[in-house]
Amino acid sequence: MADTVTIGTRSSQLALWQANWVKNELEKLYAGLIVELHRIKTRGDKILDVPLAKVGGKGLFVKEIEQALLDQKIDLAVHSMKDMPADLPKGLTIGAVPPREDPADVLISNGHSAFDRLPRGARIGTGSLRRASQLLHRRPDLTVVPLRGNLDTRLKKLATEHLDAVILAAAGIKRLGLAERITQTLAVTTMLPAVGQGALCIETRTNDKRIAKLIAPLNDQESSIAIKAERAFLKTLEGDCQVPIAGHAAVTGATIVMEGLVASLNGDEMIREALTGDVEAAEQLGVDLANRIIAKGGRILLAALGKAGNGKK
Repeated sequence: MADTVTIGTRSSQLALWQANWVKNELEKLYAGLIVELHRIKTRGDKILDVPLAKVGGKGLFVKEIEQALLDQKIDLAVHSMKDMPADLPKGLTIGAVPPREDPADVLISNGHSAFDRLPRGARIGTGSLRRASQLLHRRPDLTVVPLRGNLDTRLKKLATEHLDAVILAAAGIKRLGLAERITQTLAVTTMLPAVGQGALCIETRTNDKRIAKLIAPLNDQESSIAIKAERAFLKTLEGDCQVPIAGHAAVTGATIVMEGLVASLNGDEMIREALTGDVEAAEQLGVDLANRIIAKGGRILLAALGKAGNGKK
């Protein structure tokens, strides 16, 4: 076994935290193993002045890293699971899902104590159509302001863009030690998370048995089961992170409970369903939940978004 492993990662502060976490865990597990980071700039990192939904395409934050993996320039990749398209390139697989961080979204505001206390017409910053649609579904009076950039940049824009609040993922805030900035953790009844939110994805080559064996101890069974259900849900809907799709699964013992939704951009239409099943059939649960939403008009709603230029494949 070689003594060096190279991890491919984006260069943002959060991405480097995630990659370094995997690096440190591997070095603790294997004495003498040297783990190096290889920083890769993705298309999503290069285009910062356009809302993600208008950039189009899947894999905006992973494609270049995946290509480096296929080209054997790196041994594994560490991504945010919510950035992963439903379909992976041939020859690549999700090798491990470490213990999931808090999957919720959070409100961060300098002058308001809770979401329900935001004034009428409040300006809310988010770069996510999923978040925007759910915000407007609950509070159509709000003004949603498109927000791009890394976590630190988005926090700064809270002041520079004269925003009343921003909505961000709890996981990133907590991983970077900024939990004290959280004004309110949003309940899933208010804001259902993105598929995979809070989880890390360790992606590997399908036939690389050496790396598969190395990372196996990093896999968390409950997190992995939940992610299988969520990604099966996403794949069945043929959606990506640039359309208002949300899905979250929770595992308790031998039971898995999953909620999912599809919404219009302005939040006036929303199809939301939940299912409970056995962990042994997690993927099927995700498929069944998606099909239930499709039966209630979810595919038609997504098709309408695609025609509007917001669901390009």
